[in-house]
Amino acid sequence: MALEIFNFQYANNPIYQKFCSYLGKSRSNVTAVEEIPYLPIQFFKSKRVITTNQKPQLVFESSGTTGQLVSKHYVIKPEIYEESYLNTFAHFYGNIKDYCILALLPSYMEREGSSLIYMVKDLIERSENPKSGFYLDNKVELRKALQSLDKSGHKTLLIGVSYALLDVAENHSMNLKNTIIMETGGMKGRRIELVRDELHRILKNSFGLEAIHSEYGMTELLSQAYSKANGIFKCTPWMSVSIRETDDPMSTETYGKIGGINIIDLANIYSCSFIATQDLGKVYKDGSFEVLGRFDHSDVRGCNLMVL
Repeated sequence: MALEIFNFQYANNPIYQKFCSYLGKSRSNVTAVEEIPYLPIQFFKSKRVITTNQKPQLVFESSGTTGQLVSKHYVIKPEIYEESYLNTFAHFYGNIKDYCILALLPSYMEREGSSLIYMVKDLIERSENPKSGFYLDNKVELRKALQSLDKSGHKTLLIGVSYALLDVAENHSMNLKNTIIMETGGMKGRRIELVRDELHRILKNSFGLEAIHSEYGMTELLSQAYSKANGIFKCTPWMSVSIRETDDPMSTETYGKIGGINIIDLANIYSCSFIATQDLGKVYKDGSFEVLGRFDHSDVRGCNLMVL
């Protein structure tokens, strides 16, 4: 399927076709998945990366400081995004209606065009739980809701940006047993960046949990990976991660070696499914992976990763 999508995008995405042509790649000489070129993620900041000439129904934008270029993801069919994240949630966590979904994403709520807010808002609605919802500065109410839900035995998921979860952790310690705490990364300039192990240690101690979950996604993708412990992420069958050498964009690193993260996202059929990110990580033989930081001199955009 990846090869079919490559052929489709090469034929119908002018930016991707031009990039491939500079590398001497075309539909005639790309015959294996390993030969597919990965488009540098920076193109989403300066180009209109879109496959076919259909009109986009949505435009997702990355976060950024004033004057900074942001990535724009033109989404032709939002229903593909919805199908992707709903099936991903079911794949990792089961039926959304079994959960109460609480969201602590203040910095994302303050701007337009967040793909994360779009997803979480829909998950909240589909949970059909009257106590599901967004929290901003009302941390005391959040603490009361968490304790009440946890005591009742109802499955609860709190998804939050790192700095906001730390704010709660420092001021409202509790001992949770039926709650998942999921961080989406990002300090948004509000706090000093922490490595993931330190962030998780603080959150585990404060919430009384054995593990902290993580979500790995970005504006330029329509799929997510999740970690249920120790920052080890796993993908759904329509998403895969590989590692490239840091000094050779067309190379691949062996399992367990650190390099740049390349992503295949088959849900990205109408933009580009083959993305070379600015994240550093390593992949294991079972397909799981770690995110270890970012390339030097790349923009720090607080998008679901810890900077070393």
